[in-house]
Amino acid sequence: MSRINNYTTSCTATAAATGSSLWQFGTEFREVLASVDGYQTWRANAFENQLRNVNKNSVNHEDDDDAAAAAAAAHDKWHKTLPPAEMLPRNEVLGGYIFVCNNETMREDLRRQLFGLPQKYKDSVRAITPGLPLFLYNYTAHQLHGVYQAVSFGGSNIDPTAWEDRKCRGESRFPAQVRIRIKKNCKPLEEDAFRPILHHYDGPKFRLQLSVPEALALLDLFKEEDH
Repeated sequence: MSRINNYTTSCTATAAATGSSLWQFGTEFREVLASVDGYQTWRANAFENQLRNVNKNSVNHEDDDDAAAAAAAAHDKWHKTLPPAEMLPRNEVLGGYIFVCNNETMREDLRRQLFGLPQKYKDSVRAITPGLPLFLYNYTAHQLHGVYQAVSFGGSNIDPTAWEDRKCRGESRFPAQVRIRIKKNCKPLEEDAFRPILHHYDGPKFRLQLSVPEALALLDLFKEEDH
């Protein structure tokens, strides 16, 4: 666990730095994950963030048994918020995440250095930990942009004024949020390049949660396209 924690701490501490390249980032990500038996430590780190959110929102637990029960319920909820087709299997590790935007919301995403999704993705986004590779799919242009990096844990309403609902002032239309940094501005990928990597369901729809192999394949593809 220490190496994972050191890695995520390092990613957060160097969020403003520009020295390390995307390709070094991909190499570091591979090395950290390769050192973990079955990737279980990386998964555990994400699950600890789930428990952190539960404990923060739980009030006056009478004893440890109640807290453990609430944590277990939250773990189940993580997998029930979205249909199974939209979730990674339980034995898969979260290796990256794709957020979705259009031309208008993309500008706000990058200006605020904040990515967001609708409420139903709240528990899924909470699995994001600092250092995780992120990507942004513009469905207006049908392009995948990258490469971005989480600099916070995923959460709810980190900035409730972002993408504010015009009918409900002070409420975000996309409350499942994470703070990000631009790791490297790469040439966007066209759909015929990146779609074969992704897990599809219900026709053209693809899963936003990425497995480790999917995230690494996208990093490699951005590297190839950027040369």
